[in-house]
Amino acid sequence: MEPIFIRYLSGPDIDALAMTDVEILEAIETSLRAQGEDQTVIEPRMHLRPDAAFHGHFNVLRGYIAPMGVAGIKIVGDYEYNYQQGLPSEMALLNLMDARTGMPRAILNATAITDMRTGAMTAIGAKYLAPPRPRILGHIGARGTAYWNVRLLDGLFDFEEIRVHSRRPESRQAFADRLTRDLGKPVTVADTWQACLDGADILVEASRLPAPQPLFKTQWIKPGALVVPYGTMSTVEDDITDIMAKIVVDDWGQCLIGPYGCLRRHVDSGKITRDTIHGELGDICAGKLPGREDAAETILFWHRGLSTSDIALGYAMLDKAGRLGIGRKLPYA
Repeated sequence: MEPIFIRYLSGPDIDALAMTDVEILEAIETSLRAQGEDQTVIEPRMHLRPDAAFHGHFNVLRGYIAPMGVAGIKIVGDYEYNYQQGLPSEMALLNLMDARTGMPRAILNATAITDMRTGAMTAIGAKYLAPPRPRILGHIGARGTAYWNVRLLDGLFDFEEIRVHSRRPESRQAFADRLTRDLGKPVTVADTWQACLDGADILVEASRLPAPQPLFKTQWIKPGALVVPYGTMSTVEDDITDIMAKIVVDDWGQCLIGPYGCLRRHVDSGKITRDTIHGELGDICAGKLPGREDAAETILFWHRGLSTSDIALGYAMLDKAGRLGIGRKLPYA
């Protein structure tokens, strides 16, 4: 047997790739289109909670994308108090394998991948579901995925006003300063949830709360807005679904599992079902379902995170790394 090598991409390697916004969005939309065309396998995510005292858990995501010929498994930790140790709240590894033979192809530091692909999912959802010419973005949360939410959304819509808020004053100010520098426009720090969200055209909630708490008030959502709440713990009120013309998800199967997510109560109680949602974003990307059809529609997009997003972006990074000679080849067999 010929020697088998796998490519390893570390965090600095991922940084060196300098993935562009276009490359990131293209990878994720390609995976969504494949999903809509029934060319993917998305296994339900699994949760591992080692010890309640650690204030964190692991997500294990598994999937396959037929057009790319790769399967993948990502393991990502989600730890609430990592910031106290100077660590990201989410750190991850992604394994990519040849789906035809099972041969390992690559191991990637997937911490940045998790942030980028989450922001890309938010942005692609907005591409199809946002109101025409949205002017104001309100964003709750300042963790890693938040940066890519705002950056990629602003790249699509060039907002006149961006408001941000998070639980800790120091984190929201640092977040706004970074965005102001990178986007080349002022970003407003809001002191409260209401000041951040009330009357915005696109409302994104990516908070990290220790327990569900209804801080996101339905009355702040103006008609025709797009709401994207995906924080770990539910922050929405029970009546938020009553005002929605459409509810779109990334994958209905992912909405049925685990204790987390904005519409957890709504699904568990039977208020939201497969029949009451408009559909999945992949079907919209594939042209099987319409996205926004009217400026007056108020729409909610709930994404929980897909293995296929990690795989697609990891695959794109692996291809670019090969062309640029980035990464290390590790002997496998």
